[in-house]
Amino acid sequence: MIQSFSHYNFRAPRALLDELRDFYCDVVGLQLGERPPFTSFGYWLYAGGQDVLHLSESAADEHRATHVSTTFDHAAFNCSNRIAVEAHLSAHGVNFETVQVPKTGRVQLFFSDPAGNGVELNFENADA
Repeated sequence: MIQSFSHYNFRAPRALLDELRDFYCDVVGLQLGERPPFTSFGYWLYAGGQDVLHLSESAADEHRATHVSTTFDHAAFNCSNRIAVEAHLSAHGVNFETVQVPKTGRVQLFFSDPAGNGVELNFENADA
């Protein structure tokens, strides 16, 4: 039986992997953390002490099309201090869309990472 969500895994060539690591640490705010000594190269990124995003280097002969249709839309993170986060995103040149969820007051910021994956940052209320 499923107990909780564990993590996402993105696979990419090394250069893009490093760019994704920097983006998710420097822009989104995840922290680089310990990763078991797998035979393949990669990074584990943490939020609140939990590894939530795994970045794995794809093999040289592994080809994954980036233009194919997929059902993946975005990964979402709960956040605080929306005004500071918006300023931080702007300082990093990240264009984002702001959406307020009807009835709840929750505010969501939407943008894309360097590989085109969607990212959503959630804030409990418009004043956060």
